[in-house]
Amino acid sequence: MAKRTAEEEKATGPLKAGERPDAMDIDDKNDDMGEFEDEFEDEFESEDEIIEAGVDGRPDAEREAEEAMDVDKSAPETFIVGRTKLEPGQTLTPDPTTYRMLHNLSTPWPCLSFDIVRDQLGDNRTVFPATMYTVAGTQADRAQANDNSILVMKFSGLSKMQGADDDDSESSDDDSDEEDSDPILEHKSIPLNSTTNRIRAHQTPSQDPSKPPVTLTAAMTESTNVLIHDITPHLASFDTPGTVITPQQNKPICTVRAHKSEGYAVDWSPLHAAGRLLTGDNDGLIYMTTRTDGGGFVTDTRPFQGHTSSVEEIQWSPSEASVFASASVDGTIRVWDVRSKARKPALSMQVSNVDVNVMSWSRQTTHLLASGDDAGVWAVWDLRQWKPSAGGAAAGTTLQRPSPIASFDFHKEQITSVEWHPTDDSIVAVSAGDNTVTLWDLAVELDDEESKDTAGVQDVPPQLLFVHYQNLAKEVHWHPQIPGALVATGEEFSIFRTISV
Repeated sequence: MAKRTAEEEKATGPLKAGERPDAMDIDDKNDDMGEFEDEFEDEFESEDEIIEAGVDGRPDAEREAEEAMDVDKSAPETFIVGRTKLEPGQTLTPDPTTYRMLHNLSTPWPCLSFDIVRDQLGDNRTVFPATMYTVAGTQADRAQANDNSILVMKFSGLSKMQGADDDDSESSDDDSDEEDSDPILEHKSIPLNSTTNRIRAHQTPSQDPSKPPVTLTAAMTESTNVLIHDITPHLASFDTPGTVITPQQNKPICTVRAHKSEGYAVDWSPLHAAGRLLTGDNDGLIYMTTRTDGGGFVTDTRPFQGHTSSVEEIQWSPSEASVFASASVDGTIRVWDVRSKARKPALSMQVSNVDVNVMSWSRQTTHLLASGDDAGVWAVWDLRQWKPSAGGAAAGTTLQRPSPIASFDFHKEQITSVEWHPTDDSIVAVSAGDNTVTLWDLAVELDDEESKDTAGVQDVPPQLLFVHYQNLAKEVHWHPQIPGALVATGEEFSIFRTISV
């Protein structure tokens, strides 16, 4: 969670609290005065037993208690989103005791879309310092648009927080425990002449079993083109010193030119090994591009049509190879089957009265779908409830909206990203335009006693686990191989893992 601290002022004055004047120059050798004699021969108790009023006339205990209260008032306080307000001069700083890992890394230009690349370092890694690979597209200023690029990155030296306990007893033997080491960001740049709106990575098995998988990226650009690159040599170069990336390796292996307007919706099918890509644009059209047996790509010129406004998000079903869902500015989520010759949605559900910006399909419980809209509301839907009415409905007909199984009006700005935990179907990460990334546990239910304890916390749902501050928060992704680790992007990259997840 974040804590707020008052801005420190530079004190001016003779002495600061805790400082003492220089000792007086007293000649201890002069003992001519001899010993002091008490003519009344009063008896005094030892010093540690004397109970007297302090220098201000009050008992020491009373004065010390008041001083302790004054210290508490200046100490950092917990910042609760929706309840606490920052005063002028106050800023948010992370509470290190709530993180197992926390690092912020900057790139030459902000990268408002990125994806995590699976590596060959093993699954369920708990050893520190951690290493991870990502790919991102930059958002350079329009005046310097030629500075845009795709960044293939390696994050290493990601140490745990000092004092954080290992959650895996086996990891302590291999843990180098470099808590004070600095993280390292290495990158290879692929020049572009356009901003990247959305980028996604896909891995396909190499024809040579002894080699790592081929890693492809699809970048939906502001120029309306979708650029597909093979970044396999870029990733390999991090672990092979002296490797030089050739200009030919920086060129796209395919450029999809089917779109007549720019777009933001991109997704690779997780069930089509060779590579099957969906892209959606601001005209509401969705195109499918498939990799052929020969390694080339073919784009079907017949678009999927049904949305009445921009397609903001596309997600393939994690369990059915021919099914995908799309979210749109028209407030609907539509479910499609690529085998349909009509290229029309099988189901359409009005899930919001405003733009639906993002969506996530649960990998663990595949009838659950999460959505996030422009009003800051995110919700969870049970797709089993999305059925035509008793009288039947034609394919593509918008159905009467069922109630979501969960809905949270916590964020007060647009939802910019939502993603289910890769192995826990109750945990969801959400980022929003209020500069926060939040973690949620849908399994939390309060009993009567717990409700009393939280009655004073207004507008904070009990399912809210954690709030992470991220300036210009745009996308957040769970790392699929490092349990509980997240990467978020905005003004900079934030890599973190909380104590609670």
